[in-house]
Amino acid sequence: MEKRLYRSRKESMIGGVCGGLGEYLGIDPTLVRILFVLAVMTGMTLLVYPLLWIVIPQQPAEEQV
Repeated sequence: MEKRLYRSRKESMIGGVCGGLGEYLGIDPTLVRILFVLAVMTGMTLLVYPLLWIVIPQQPAEEQV
């Protein structure tokens, strides 16, 4: 089966973006969340998360693990 990037339904805090990235990359979603917070604190754009929230599709209900 082809590996696809989705917003997570199971590992969702706000929009499921970090949970989906963590599942896709095979790492802990908490690590992805920490990296996002650090990126925002170091001056990187705050628009990345909302943009990913819009662009990445929600995980279909039948594909929940």
